[in-house]
Amino acid sequence: MQRELGSLPLAPALRARLVAAGFQTAQELLETGPCGLSKEIGISKEEALEALQVVRQECHGDAARTAGGSGATRKCTALELLEEEQAQGFIITFCSALDNILGGGVQLTKITEICGAPGVGKTQLCMQLAVDVQIPECFGGVAGEAVFIDTEGSFMVDRVVDIATACVQHCQLIAEAHQEEDHLKALETFTLESILSHIYYFRCRDYIELLAQVYLLPDFLSEHSKVRLVVVDGIAFPFRHDFEDLSLRTRLLNGLAQQLIIIANDHKSAVVLTNQMTTRIGQSQSTLVPALDWSNFSSLMLLLL
Repeated sequence: MQRELGSLPLAPALRARLVAAGFQTAQELLETGPCGLSKEIGISKEEALEALQVVRQECHGDAARTAGGSGATRKCTALELLEEEQAQGFIITFCSALDNILGGGVQLTKITEICGAPGVGKTQLCMQLAVDVQIPECFGGVAGEAVFIDTEGSFMVDRVVDIATACVQHCQLIAEAHQEEDHLKALETFTLESILSHIYYFRCRDYIELLAQVYLLPDFLSEHSKVRLVVVDGIAFPFRHDFEDLSLRTRLLNGLAQQLIIIANDHKSAVVLTNQMTTRIGQSQSTLVPALDWSNFSSLMLLLL
């Protein structure tokens, strides 16, 4: 990340401000963060976030090219890509109907979007997945950890306790039925306290906090390498109000989507987003549609009715 500031694809006016403030490399910008950068050079937090997204994406591209060899582009066949995808694990739910619909569960390295009207169970499903991702491998799980980003304040720890308790009891029943040593050993550490301590909760109250949290998430995931699920419960909520500049809103959303894709791929994690519904009024009828159209970014959309 020691890339020189002059080589970054930033607007000339912004680059001039950065140079005047004493910035010389991409690393210095990334270490400053969005709030610090906003104060340092006198721009809005939105503009700072957008600039840092560009810098991070450029540095990520440099790192990928370096890992792939000097000037080399990765070459592989479609069959190899298919085999790689099939080798990725799934977060099972212990609900056979849902696992079958999802092709085995929620797939790692993919973005899954859950849409539905208020009260239909989107947050409930996300809390269930935050528990299920920790199911030990001998029970068919991935033995991971979860990050839960809450934008609407819908996370209920009491409900998570109920879900986790039921999951542990279900695994105990399986262990009693099979009497296998690895099952019994896994249950020694698969407890309610362990499950709750490996769900990392972040409350974001507006779109600036959400963008900043997702922007900082790769560093957190590098320190918590067992995380296999990232939930953003309420991707649409922070962006539905207080935006006069719709083009800026679109750019920030595109940057957010690209960052989530990078997180899913680089950290071998499933990214699950919940999306609200809104009414689209047509000439002859009205229909419910997702509040944000993420069809270009999500791998799978699950519509709860």
